[in-house]
Amino acid sequence: MKWVLGEGVRLGSAGNDKRCYYGCIFATIRTMAHRVVIDTNIFVGACLGQGAAHQVVAACLRGQCQPLMGAALFAEYEDVMGRTDLFEPCRLNPAERNELLDIFLATCIWTRIYLAWRPNLPDEADNHLVELAVAGGAGFVVTRNLRDVARMELKFPELRVVSPEVFLKEMTS
Repeated sequence: MKWVLGEGVRLGSAGNDKRCYYGCIFATIRTMAHRVVIDTNIFVGACLGQGAAHQVVAACLRGQCQPLMGAALFAEYEDVMGRTDLFEPCRLNPAERNELLDIFLATCIWTRIYLAWRPNLPDEADNHLVELAVAGGAGFVVTRNLRDVARMELKFPELRVVSPEVFLKEMTS
């Protein structure tokens, strides 16, 4: 939760803000959006118009969840966006995909990874997702690659690896 101090003399609430007024001072308790790591396969799915993946990226753009971005994940996004064969069935042209990526990146919190946890995933190239989530305090890694990413040897009790459908349910509950 985040407290924002200001002035006021009434009671009320709006959206996810709860305002408590007393005399000339009030505090706004703003519920923080879920911090989340969005795997590249979810972004590709959103570009292709796949339902749940599209809704997760849209939720990030609306500020309903807060995506994290790190150097390794950014490099993976850049690499994936350059693979034209992935986007053959896509309705978006390359310029529109790059614009969507730019807008998505503008919503991300840049997160530095100072400690390599090495969660020992079956696919070594996916370790950076968990490391980014731990470094940024994310509660979720959203991916379609559940089989590999969820099978980490080093467990983090407050981190969940979920599909976009499960994440959307968690956001609304």
